[in-house]
Amino acid sequence: MHSAEDDARYEFAHALTVEAGELALAHFRNLEALVIEEKKSGQDVVSMADREVEDLIRTRISAAFPDDGFLGEETGLTEGASGYRWVVDPIDGTSCFLHGYREWCVSVALMKSDETIAGLVYQPTVDEFFTARKGSGAFLNGKPIRVDTRASIANGLLGLGANGRVPIRSITCFAEVLLEAGGMFIRSGSGALMLAHVACGRLAGYYEPHINAWDCLAALCLIREAGGWTADFPVSDGLLTGGKVVGAAPQVSDELETLIELAAARAAL
Repeated sequence: MHSAEDDARYEFAHALTVEAGELALAHFRNLEALVIEEKKSGQDVVSMADREVEDLIRTRISAAFPDDGFLGEETGLTEGASGYRWVVDPIDGTSCFLHGYREWCVSVALMKSDETIAGLVYQPTVDEFFTARKGSGAFLNGKPIRVDTRASIANGLLGLGANGRVPIRSITCFAEVLLEAGGMFIRSGSGALMLAHVACGRLAGYYEPHINAWDCLAALCLIREAGGWTADFPVSDGLLTGGKVVGAAPQVSDELETLIELAAARAAL
């Protein structure tokens, strides 16, 4: 059962995520005006749009629920006293966003204690809004969604995430073992979206050797509520440091984990 406090925050999150997506979309339509900063590499960037969208979300939450905690990609962690924490990526897929590629989204997760109780992922470029609440199912634009229970490694598509925080061989070795098993992968540039696509059955699974909490918590909730399987995340202090993420249709999970182990062994040679 959801409490009245849970309900109030979910309804608030639903409207806020759409508002944030509309602000991000306005910037996307005017990319030439954006100021862009490089973080650690040319693939790790932040724009004025990221900061403005996160500021909007954080300001709205602070006004409505001042005792809630907040973890945002751009502004970090602020602890709260209420037991609730919001985990936000204002624009997941910033590189795609800045190159005019539409595969980006706003990701908002709501935690109660250490449990994610709601996840919202909104891709305004195609007006797709993925929502889920713990114990209440997952939805795309208000219609129930499920993982693809017929997919396999050999006949389905896997999403594969990559970034400069992990050794190159951890990515290339996984691609090798997947292809050798008869599978195929895609990478769209947004981990949150690829995980959401597992939830609605477009992808059989998703793997990334390291991802941040704000990129995946909302979408992992989507997968679980859509009947899928997810590996534990975060582990230990992973809420701040990130970690490995795996999500899949249940019949794919064992083979996917085996491929990940094979890839790790090969990368270590």
